[in-house]
Amino acid sequence: MRRSLLTAVLALTASVAFAQTPVTKASIPGVVNFSKVETTVACAGATTPAALAGIKSMGYNSVINLRTPGEAGAELDAEAAAAKAAGINYVHLPFNAQAPDPALVDNFLNAINDKANQPAFIHCASANRAAALWMVKRIAVDKWAVDKATEEATALGLTSPVLKAFAIEQAQKH
Repeated sequence: MRRSLLTAVLALTASVAFAQTPVTKASIPGVVNFSKVETTVACAGATTPAALAGIKSMGYNSVINLRTPGEAGAELDAEAAAAKAAGINYVHLPFNAQAPDPALVDNFLNAINDKANQPAFIHCASANRAAALWMVKRIAVDKWAVDKATEEATALGLTSPVLKAFAIEQAQKH
């Protein structure tokens, strides 16, 4: 009895430890605040078009750009062209942090769940919006608890209480 209980506890501990996916940081030329979760996803801030060839060589199949056309430093056309040249899927989902559009969440979930886009590199200017949308996915799709998803999103770059509240609200609607 004790042996089977110990075996069950060890198995549960191993599965919980495995489920607690660590966020790792790296310094990537042309990428601000690069963080990744295993090989599933990376979230980052501002990314130069020239960095996309390196992102592709790291094994990412898509770049999901959340920057808006009017954002300082956003090189949307150049990034789309660089993605095409690197052979990486390019998805542009403009995310206005001051007035988040709930429809954006559906578009993001469709893009992130598309096998052709996995693994995905998600970026905005600082990683704040990227981490917020990843948090929605963790809660709505992966069925993570809000606290666990918040911890991971914070490690990925979520700093805005407004975006955190938006992510939780949207996840609960899905």
